[in-house]
Amino acid sequence: MIKELNLVVSPAQAHDNEVLKKIVSGNLKIDISRIINLVIVRRSIDARNSNIRFNLGVMVYVDEPVTSAPGSHFSYPDVSKGQQVLIVGAGPAGLFAALHLIERGYKPVILERGKMVSQRKRDIAAIHGEQIIDPDSNYGFGEGGAGTFSDGKLYTRSKKKGDIRKVLEVLNFHGAQDEILIDAHPHIGTNILPRVIVSIRNTILDSGGEIHFNSRVTDLVIRNNEARGVVLKDGTVFDGIAVVLATGHSSRDIYNLLHHKGILLEAKTFAIGVRVEHPQDLIDRIQYHGSARGAFLPAAAYSFVEQVNERGVYSFCMCPGGMIVPSSTAPGELVLNGMSPSDRGGRFANSGMVIEIRPGDLPGDSSVQDVFAGLRFQEELEQECFKRAGNTLFAPAQRLVDFVNGRKSANLPRTSYVPGLTESPLHEWLPEIIGSGLQEGLKLIGKKTKGYITNDAVVLGVESRTSSPVRIPRDLETLEHVQIKRLFPCGEGSGYAGGIMSSAVDGERVAESIFNLYK
Repeated sequence: MIKELNLVVSPAQAHDNEVLKKIVSGNLKIDISRIINLVIVRRSIDARNSNIRFNLGVMVYVDEPVTSAPGSHFSYPDVSKGQQVLIVGAGPAGLFAALHLIERGYKPVILERGKMVSQRKRDIAAIHGEQIIDPDSNYGFGEGGAGTFSDGKLYTRSKKKGDIRKVLEVLNFHGAQDEILIDAHPHIGTNILPRVIVSIRNTILDSGGEIHFNSRVTDLVIRNNEARGVVLKDGTVFDGIAVVLATGHSSRDIYNLLHHKGILLEAKTFAIGVRVEHPQDLIDRIQYHGSARGAFLPAAAYSFVEQVNERGVYSFCMCPGGMIVPSSTAPGELVLNGMSPSDRGGRFANSGMVIEIRPGDLPGDSSVQDVFAGLRFQEELEQECFKRAGNTLFAPAQRLVDFVNGRKSANLPRTSYVPGLTESPLHEWLPEIIGSGLQEGLKLIGKKTKGYITNDAVVLGVESRTSSPVRIPRDLETLEHVQIKRLFPCGEGSGYAGGIMSSAVDGERVAESIFNLYK
């Protein structure tokens, strides 16, 4: 007999399989010796009050063993002689589009402007050590995209747009830990993600697909209003039956290329703000109601949403036990992001704290839709941040209490940000819509979350790449561009996804659409 049960247990009980067997035997009124195995299939934490509990879904095997092998299983066919589909970008959207195309018998040819993971690591080390930014190989560009060196958060609210479970299983099959199939808010960790990406690369290559690194796309081949190929910076031309644009939200050159070719773009709402960093033990005490975390609870996270003048102010990409990193993609700009390892064992917790920016908020030509107003706003703010840092990657920073109250900081607390900090009155030079909006939003958060607004926390500028300010419009049914056939905008750069999971799901959807349209 196989029985599935829901259990509500203490943190200590949740981590002791023998104790769980005793609880289950009592629940089923059977002798514990009859329980051959017990497998946790769902896990979440309820920390709404001081009596913190784990909610578990368990599969109980009574009088019979587990017959299926644990883990996820996939078999990818040889597509070396299949029709070619070109994929621009090797981030989550591009990689998952490639895997699904292989399942459908197509040969994916990925063209990635950056380098493979092992080489990319050296360029990232140069950012920290020498403040040298390679515009094609950095935290944003390269194998795996921006997600490779990130927390690897796998939670998404876009659950109606695709098969979330399958994406998790594919990641697990390629080396991600089994816990991602169980936890309500799964994550992989920056120490594990790179080898998962390498494993995905090997699957694509072993199946007959191609991946070309250091291959920046500079033009599209369009014939009879159809995308049929791409041109690289060195003049090399690749042909295919379709082109998937999975370039990420930082590929400004691709937006410029599309605009130059007369391909339709549109402005969209996005968000800009700062990174806020606290000691992790302080966040633990806040979220766990004054108690120390203990051995059985993870580093605490948080999620805040407030409204300021009918505009959203919210936390973004919260990284428990993590660090802040310089994720600029070009010299002369300063952009911050957060990441954390799989154990989330660092001393600090950081999160973006951002405010909604709408197309109508920005200067531009009011007589027409200025699709690049948001990109210019991003770029100018990132350049201003770099200048405020003395033309370095030292992040302009201010104690959180001082930022909220509009006063300068005399000194700064310790931080996870390796290049270092420089004291700066962010409340004075951030654009009014950002600075004052964040101040009001943080005040509201502080009223509801006692201890969050503290001198032990620091605000760092700027967090500007939450999503793209530009959308590449596509047909809602076919997912093709509304103007150019066989062109499939995909993932974060298309404006239709945000984060690893929604981008991966979008990649699979686009691949399926190509199969349905051109089989």
